[in-house]
Amino acid sequence: MPSIFDSYRLGPVEMKNHIIMAPMTRSRAMTLAPDDDTVTYYRQRAGAGLIITEGTPVSEQARGYAYTPGIYAPDQIAGWRRVTDAVHAEGGKIFSQLWHVGRQSHVSLQPGRGSPVSSVAVVANIDAWAYDDNGVAGTVPSSLPRALSTDEVAGVTRTFVKAARNAMDAGFDGVEIHGANGYLFEQFINGGLNQRTDRFGGSIENRLRFALETVDAVANAIGAARTGIRVSPFGSYGDMHRFEGEGETWLAMARALGQRSIAYVHISDQSTLGQPGIPDGFVDLFRKAYGKRLLLAAGFNQATAQTALDAGRADLIAIGRLFISNPDLIERFRSGAPIIPPDPATFYTGGRRGYIDYPALGA
Repeated sequence: MPSIFDSYRLGPVEMKNHIIMAPMTRSRAMTLAPDDDTVTYYRQRAGAGLIITEGTPVSEQARGYAYTPGIYAPDQIAGWRRVTDAVHAEGGKIFSQLWHVGRQSHVSLQPGRGSPVSSVAVVANIDAWAYDDNGVAGTVPSSLPRALSTDEVAGVTRTFVKAARNAMDAGFDGVEIHGANGYLFEQFINGGLNQRTDRFGGSIENRLRFALETVDAVANAIGAARTGIRVSPFGSYGDMHRFEGEGETWLAMARALGQRSIAYVHISDQSTLGQPGIPDGFVDLFRKAYGKRLLLAAGFNQATAQTALDAGRADLIAIGRLFISNPDLIERFRSGAPIIPPDPATFYTGGRRGYIDYPALGA
């Protein structure tokens, strides 16, 4: 069986090891574009086999958190080019995670203070990180969304295509479509929320259509081998609820993605977010139905990552929070050096503390 330290070929991307730095929102982009600290943050972590960036909104409408860097404006593309150049100079590889939060947003983040959009006009029982009436950033209740019209859904897909092309112009090695964590795609997939009666609602096929059409459009634009997608089966984050046929919905998604030649599917187990995890055995069912390259994020450390590879549960292992506080995590794994625990109090606070000030070995 492979070691987590062995190199791995992800289509056209040659990875140094089997460990992915998972996408993590950090809310440090005060101008909504990557800055010098963003460059430093990702360069410090280029020892990962592949970095997947924090979620990057594909449009102004896609935003749901203050201070998250987008991939839709010229200054954002230029900022990300500096990031990718820095990562590549260190021998690393990096994908951009393309993001639309849907209803997990607030009017203060939307163009012209318009309503957020979703599959249906049902407010999410979750706070957004946005601006209060005094313009101060903080947690505020998500705003009531409006339902996208049938024609507007195709327009959102086009924003993902444009963002994917922008990512390639910025020097990324590929993109990951964010279909997890209760964001826009899952707001269509979830049968408990989506009560639409058009081609994007009702049957499993219809509820999967938006995500699959977007995967196809992005793959056609930049190449299937540079296109991945993240999903969170049975996830409840973002006010997602259980629904009849949930397991079959996700297995249908697995089979449909298995018919495509994309780079990978990335499964996120939301137990790392304090939510109920994926039911025992379901990842194995998904992997069998999908039949191709699978990434798995489930709160791994060095030992459990290797165990998962040995058991054939996944081809690549994604690790998130340990990379926050251990920029040289792979070297620490390899040498047996101490692993520094992250400080959750600094995850989203802005500034350099808890962002680029964690020391590397020998520093």
